[in-house]
Amino acid sequence: MANSEILCVGEVLWDALPAGLFLGGAPFNAACHLRAAGLTVSMVSRVGGDSLGEEVLRRCPWYGVGADLIQIDPELPTGLVRATIDDAGNAEYEIVEPAAWDAIALSDALERRALASRAIVFGSLAQRQAISRRTIERLWESDALMVFDVNLRPPYEDREIVRSSLQRADVVKVSESELARLAEWFGLTGTLREQVAAIAATFTCRAVCVTRGREGAVLWNQGRWAEQSGYEVEVRDTVGAGDAFLAVLLAGLLEGADDRVILRHANLIGAYVATQFGAVPLDQPAAIAPPPIGARRPRRRRS
Repeated sequence: MANSEILCVGEVLWDALPAGLFLGGAPFNAACHLRAAGLTVSMVSRVGGDSLGEEVLRRCPWYGVGADLIQIDPELPTGLVRATIDDAGNAEYEIVEPAAWDAIALSDALERRALASRAIVFGSLAQRQAISRRTIERLWESDALMVFDVNLRPPYEDREIVRSSLQRADVVKVSESELARLAEWFGLTGTLREQVAAIAATFTCRAVCVTRGREGAVLWNQGRWAEQSGYEVEVRDTVGAGDAFLAVLLAGLLEGADDRVILRHANLIGAYVATQFGAVPLDQPAAIAPPPIGARRPRRRRS
């Protein structure tokens, strides 16, 4: 029987939001939501030997996320992102350097787990420095389903890193604005669907999904098209909404669910996360966690 474990590889960090410090990082957010969907998932990252790193390791079990592949760096600090939220709830990020997740090292245990895993989720941001990039590239040698979250964050936008990631990816999740950048980089023309089909053909991807915010999402899955409109909600912040979307998308693809059902559920969880502070809502079924550091637990709102 194939191993059921999913590895989420890359940055685990603290988002400094107006409401306080929230545990996050795109692959970690996805890991939490994958676990909430009932899947076995472990985080592959690196934290500092500091209080924020200790808190990361302390909280992972509350989210049901395996932490034994999270490394501790003796010198580099745990990652931190300063986020500003505009009136529409959209975030802009200042990603602090240096950070321990830039130095994820390859180990025998990590290689064994990667070779046996069911899927590996990775992004472009964690490849900004050579050490973590080389580790991620070695994990591509696995036969696991490779899931690439494009996740461009200025100034860490590298065309060749994205190109090599697309060449290895089986499933790609990209926002509409990121698709525009890919179209510029790789000479994609035509409508959104034509651009998506070109990515799938050029890089031999099994599935490509474009998130469109309030407009919903479009999915190309092995030649089939599905589209889902968005949901109107009262937005607190959009941090982590795309990561939650990706988790539900992947869970549905692994289950072999109907494409339209997958998109509907993915849009619903993305919309819900946008109504909450931080990337992983505190009342998530598999995430029984204390309030974020420096913030009071927000009241739930109906949406």
